[in-house]
Amino acid sequence: MSDSASPLPPALLGVATSANGRRWQARLDADGERLAAALAQTEALPDALARILAGRGVGMADAGRYLEPRLRDWLPDPDMLRDMPLAADRLRAAIARREQVAVFGDYDVDGACSAALLAGFLTRHGARPRIHIPDRLSEGYGPNGEAIRMLAAEGATLLVTVDCGTTSFEPLAEAKRLGLDVIVLDHHQAGEALPDVLALVNPNRQDDLSGLGALCAAGIVFVTLVALARALRKAGQAVNGALLDELDLVALATVADVVPLVGLNRAFVHQGLKVMARRGRLGLRALMDVAGLAEPPAPYHLGFLLGPRINAGGRIGDAALGSRLLLCEDEAESTRIAAELDRLNRERRAVEQAMLAAAEGEALAQAGLDDQGASALVVGAEDWHPGVVGLVAARLKERYRRPAFALAFAADGTGVGSARSITGVDIGRVVRGAVEAGLLVKGGGHAMAAGITVERARLPEFSAYLERELVGPVALARARQALAIDALLSAGGATPEFFKALERAAPFGQGNPEPVFALAGHRLENLATVGENHMRFRLVAPDGAALGGIAFRVLGTPLGEALVAGRGEPRHAAVTLSRNRRGTSERIEARLIDLATPTQ
Repeated sequence: MSDSASPLPPALLGVATSANGRRWQARLDADGERLAAALAQTEALPDALARILAGRGVGMADAGRYLEPRLRDWLPDPDMLRDMPLAADRLRAAIARREQVAVFGDYDVDGACSAALLAGFLTRHGARPRIHIPDRLSEGYGPNGEAIRMLAAEGATLLVTVDCGTTSFEPLAEAKRLGLDVIVLDHHQAGEALPDVLALVNPNRQDDLSGLGALCAAGIVFVTLVALARALRKAGQAVNGALLDELDLVALATVADVVPLVGLNRAFVHQGLKVMARRGRLGLRALMDVAGLAEPPAPYHLGFLLGPRINAGGRIGDAALGSRLLLCEDEAESTRIAAELDRLNRERRAVEQAMLAAAEGEALAQAGLDDQGASALVVGAEDWHPGVVGLVAARLKERYRRPAFALAFAADGTGVGSARSITGVDIGRVVRGAVEAGLLVKGGGHAMAAGITVERARLPEFSAYLERELVGPVALARARQALAIDALLSAGGATPEFFKALERAAPFGQGNPEPVFALAGHRLENLATVGENHMRFRLVAPDGAALGGIAFRVLGTPLGEALVAGRGEPRHAAVTLSRNRRGTSERIEARLIDLATPTQ
């Protein structure tokens, strides 16, 4: 909460450089400490919970809405979104006329959930939706002329793009020439020029004043369905099914697309997790079963167990598997699709590991041995799988703490790739600028992620452009990347009761980070490698209390090496907490974020 221009506060526990090369500091400054004390007293909150709220900028007036994020407190009038009345009325007409509606979605989790949300609602109300998810390899991202001509030939009269379409000028012009009305429901960043369509609902278009730019596409679709349900009622038509029952899909997409868990998004996830816990949607139930998820789902499960399996279809298999699973009403078919997605996800992991191993050398050379190299990493190869480059970019971004691009080049020299960014660096804006400068064939995205197509011959110019645009923002963002610690904790204090108090501030995710605790001077014991590259351990406090923990994907990393070097020695550990349920018992575990050697 401190001013970035102010002198650096003291390093917490004296940790100026950790195993991950980060400075540790208390999340709360003096003003934050006073706010936490006031929240604890006025709202009768446990001290740790009050500190968490204060550390996330929750003031006295907002504490109640934050701790109980109800949809009715956050859901706006849908007509605040530009073009929403046009979109809702055209969809109402499609239902009244029982039209064939082509739903064109992206091949990721957000696209699959968005397509399933819209198609499910249209089906329940008598329209005839036909979902088309493009093949990543043969069609690429977004609408394309060939697919649109096929959908028109099949009888579609209305084309609705979800999680794509904002920058698809020529394909959507082709749709209009073919006589299709077009509605775009999207959240990706937009330039001043927009496609010529009937309605383009996107809170990130420059003339939209709704303030809903943090929503993912599924959130936009849900708000559109609220508007559509209202339009149906005004026309005297019945609304079938409860919209609140669709929030499981909105929650899954919101977490998987890594949009900020604040405001309406937080309410979506809070309520959607309750819906998902009822296990009423056959497809999600089958997916939870194949992923071994028996406990009530949390954002972690959505982001790391369910989301990757749905994504696996679009990355290396049939891109339409995800949306088919989410709409499936046959138990045997749901089980079959979930098993196929699980198999594809295992295959995806193997491909990702091979690509990441190949990328490491190039990334290290660009980052520099002293970590003072390029502001953004750009790696690529001809034999890489285009469906996995985004994951490689994400891993490199985590490892080197700067934006990363990973590209798969075809034999003709055209590279298709993905970018992932760090907090504080808007990669979507930079990519859009590169398209406008003619450095990229095409590209688009949002603050934290983007997709691009680039000719190999233009790569040096593109890399130089990135350095010019990002050197300042990346340096500032990295300087701000001190590890913020919410509170000090001892192993004996990590009890189920303590964890239950923390859960009142959930759901946690992007924009509402999980609380991070520092365990000072705990001895590292029982270190063991588990799975492919994870490590388990125990943290033993000076008083003998112990807390079990795990560090994910650390083998061969600086953090993994620090764990091995610290075996049997006291260390400062920065952790988040999770609940591990086994039968009727439960215990609290630590997930290691960082490690440091005590200075005294």
